[in-house]
Amino acid sequence: MAVNPSIITRDLDKVAAVSGNLYESIHIVSQRAKQISLATKEELNTKLSEFASTVDNLEEVFENKEQIEISKFYERMPKPSTLAMEEYLEGKVHFRRPEEESGEEL
Repeated sequence: MAVNPSIITRDLDKVAAVSGNLYESIHIVSQRAKQISLATKEELNTKLSEFASTVDNLEEVFENKEQIEISKFYERMPKPSTLAMEEYLEGKVHFRRPEEESGEEL
């Protein structure tokens, strides 16, 4: 997924058109951004755990170039909110309304 990481002005009518309510759309995008953020954080932590040391002395800690490169890669990635908004506008995010589901059960 190639997403431009720069700031983009969004047409609020297009954002609101998907769910019918701008605030609901923003809430859906924010929840998806949280999911993306957690997944990315877990992935980064698993990669960095390979370099973890049990040394408590700061003098013995050394720089690992691979660890620095991994960190820089994740810093250059687009923000989760940008990825979530792109997915939402492309129709890749599926959401449901709990109040509609509870009304069907009655």
